[in-house]
Amino acid sequence: MKTQGMNNPVRKRLYSIKEASEYLGLGRWSVRKKIWNGDIPYVKAGRRILLDIKDMDSWVEKNKTQFTY
Repeated sequence: MKTQGMNNPVRKRLYSIKEASEYLGLGRWSVRKKIWNGDIPYVKAGRRILLDIKDMDSWVEKNKTQFTY
């Protein structure tokens, strides 16, 4: 993660599939399947496929579950 000054970390917005898989804790093919299934939107930049961190965070929030008896 890049830093700007001591107290203001800069977080990038778009992640490659490899970086997204590390961020989400999933395999690269799992991330690809989520893209193909329409679960996570993507940005196409030339030949590159990039994922917005806001969309990844949204996907995590939507898929949270809580254990109940």
